[in-house]
Amino acid sequence: MARYYEVHPDNPQRRTINQVVELLRGDGLIAYPTDSCYALGCQLGNREGIDRIKSIRHLDDRHHFTLVCQDFAQLGQLVHVDNAVFRLIKAATPGSYTFILPATKEVPRRLLHPKKKTVGVRIPDHTVAQALLAELGEPLLSSTLLLPDEDEPLTHGWEIKDRLDHAVDAVLDSGDCGTEPTTVIDFSGDEPEIVRYGAGDTARFE
Repeated sequence: MARYYEVHPDNPQRRTINQVVELLRGDGLIAYPTDSCYALGCQLGNREGIDRIKSIRHLDDRHHFTLVCQDFAQLGQLVHVDNAVFRLIKAATPGSYTFILPATKEVPRRLLHPKKKTVGVRIPDHTVAQALLAELGEPLLSSTLLLPDEDEPLTHGWEIKDRLDHAVDAVLDSGDCGTEPTTVIDFSGDEPEIVRYGAGDTARFE
């Protein structure tokens, strides 16, 4: 059964954050809130956690996982960003955007798009997600909590606990955070390509 933690959305309890991070370090899989919607998350090196996310969401090997970063310093270790792209991303972060970029050697090969060698990265504008990342001290491998054959992500912590009780190790509930996933922008080609329209404004990328 999944552990269920209620956490304050603006002042997350440090003890709770520490407990959830210990679960992550023990190869746990969690459901946690972000500035777009709830997400599934585990450590980058957690092979079983990645397989569990794929199983929950029925994902294939072409799926772009997202590496959720605390700040630009972390993001810059994971992807190659030229000056023009840097300015665009810097102006839009933290925020409800996922950016697809060529990965560095820091990213495990199994997380890359098999042909393009790219990965998704983002910096969330959410107090609880930022508290988790600060305590963990490294990026979190994540995927939107959108179940197969459903049009919208799960958005209530109690519902996530009810439906995924035996599939995840913990649910971190800080209240409703919406159902609109991030806007996804692919910077791996010559021009930015908006792959998914979501919570982030696309005007600066069009």
